[in-house]
Formats: sequence, structure tokens, C-alpha cells
Amino acid sequence: MKRIVLTGGGTAGHVTPNIALLPALKEAGYEIFYIGSYNGMEKSLIADFDIPYYGISSGKLRRYFDVKNFTDPFRVIKGFFEAKKLMKELHPDVVFSKGGFVSVPVVIAAKRNKIPVIIHESDMTPGLANKLSFSSAKKICCNFPETVGKLPGKKAVLTGSPIRKELREGDAERGRSFCKLSSDKPVILIMGGSLGAANVNKAVRQILPTLLKDFYVVHLCGKGKLDESLKDTPGYVQFEYIKDELKDLFAMSDLVISRAGANAICELLYLHKPNLLIPLSVNASRGDQVLNARSFEKQGFSVVLEEEELTDEVLETAVRDLYANRGKYVEAMKNSSQNDAVRSIVSLLEEVRK
Repeated sequence: MKRIVLTGGGTAGHVTPNIALLPALKEAGYEIFYIGSYNGMEKSLIADFDIPYYGISSGKLRRYFDVKNFTDPFRVIKGFFEAKKLMKELHPDVVFSKGGFVSVPVVIAAKRNKIPVIIHESDMTPGLANKLSFSSAKKICCNFPETVGKLPGKKAVLTGSPIRKELREGDAERGRSFCKLSSDKPVILIMGGSLGAANVNKAVRQILPTLLKDFYVVHLCGKGKLDESLKDTPGYVQFEYIKDELKDLFAMSDLVISRAGANAICELLYLHKPNLLIPLSVNASRGDQVLNARSFEKQGFSVVLEEEELTDEVLETAVRDLYANRGKYVEAMKNSSQNDAVRSIVSLLEEVRK
């Protein structure tokens, strides 16, 4: 049987694309193993899938001063030797890395053992962990046309991001029943990421009275960010987080307001959902969400508002314009070449392992 090691961790975005590949990898005859950190988020996310999980030491490589900068390099070195030992024990035919700092020692150990590696870079501009791994990769998959020119040599392949196919298996009626909503108004789904987005939450809630005249609003607002004062507002439903029912919420949604994390927006592309992106500010990040959002805007997939632009009037106008022109955005997404990333990536894995 063919063997593959998947790696990636630190955030859900470094794990869920790996999960999306699982059914196709099993169908292609792969025995699958996962290498992550000892107790990172990836360990709990992978636990549901009956895949052997191996933890290694992991440290973050920071570009800014932190006391941990003096100890984390030793954790990374320890992780490399642990990963090297696992490569000899597992004998994988290929390694697929979704990034995050835990993946760096795994990728380097694979190269040292002459095991081919494919890396997936989600964002427009590569993160530090992936940059450190590029020289060890045979191919580097990416989500944005603009990224191809930023990657080394002839390694870059525009694939899009692997998305769980069950997201397309949602049922709109089941979603409305779950949210206790009728079918007489269109539905706006608000998504701020797994931790929520305080500024997006605040902006949406400020225009609720006018939005609710013409729309239902379903709000995934993040842990600890429910607004109890709005609990019984007719037509407004809020959740901290949704897992199993998410596919049904997508199915019933007519448009989506979201942050611009790469995995989140690739799900919207995959589902052909008209969307308004409010990327995380450059002041609060390295600016990757702004670049992601602008690329989707350029390709005709999204409307973009930056946090600094947010006012009640601007947000409401953008929502209503998006809904009025939603067909244009759906058509652009349907014509995208990035709608079958899973098949593209599995084909590349087959190619490099030979």
C-alpha cells in the first residue's frame, strides 16, 4: 500500500485542507499518517478520523523579540530528529505539508530521507514557515494567480485549496429549521473566523435594525462574543461556533460576510457564495488577508471593505449592492479553474512519488 504523511498545524487553516484530502487519498489507496505538535489544535481536529497521529516538539520562529526566541530553536531541532526517526519508521512514499511551524522539521527530515514533498501555500504571500520549507519541496501548490510568480523555479502550481466535499451536501431547509427561520426573506451569514472578529461583529450589529427589514441574519460571532441583549431579536440568530450544521447554514445563505482567511474564502469560492470580505487589518496582521481579499475582488469573486472604511452607511450599501448583483459574482466563481483542488493535488502526489 502507498503511504503518505500529512503535516501542518497551529491553526485550523493549517489542518482542515489536509482533512479535505482524506477521502480522496483513501480512495487512491494511501495509508495515511499525521505528524503534528504534541498537543496542538491539529491533534484534536485529526482525532475524529481514525488516523495514526504522531506528535513532535515544535517551536515558533519569530521575526520579533521574544524570550522564547532563545529556547524555541532547540525545540525545533528536537522536532527535526523526532521527525527524522518517524520517516525511517513510517517509510512514506510522499509528504504533504499544509504549513505552520510544526511542518518545517517534518519537511526537512523528509528531504534528508529522499522522500518527495509537496507544500501547499494558502495565502497570497508565503508565510515564514513555508518559506523555510520551499527548498525541500518538489511542488508548491497555491491559491492565487499572483502567488505563482513569488514561488521558486518551476515548482509553483495553481490548484486552489482542498475543500471538504461534504460542504456541498448541505440542505437549505434543514438549515432554516435549525435556525427557526422561514423562507420569506434571503439569509445573510456572518463569519468572523474561529475566534470571531470584534470589529465585524460590532459593525453588523449596528445596522441590524435596517438589515432585518429585508434579510434574516445568522451570525457566527466567536467564542464569548454572543450579545445577550440581542438574544430574542426576531430574524437574528447568533452562535459562538458551528461545526456539523455549517454545511446547512451555507446551503440556506444567499450571501456571506466574512474575514478573508485563505481557507474561508476558498470555501466560499467552492460553494459559489456571493460574499463581502472584511479582511483583518494590516495593523493587526502581516497583511495577508488584505492581499487575499483584493485578489478575489480582482477575479470578480468578492466585494471588499477594509476595516478602516467601515461605517454603518458604507456597510449597508455594500450588502445591498452585493445582493442586487449576486448573479454576476456566482457566474465568475463558477467559471474559476480552482474548483477541483483535491483532484489536482492528489494527481500531483501521484506524480512526485514515482
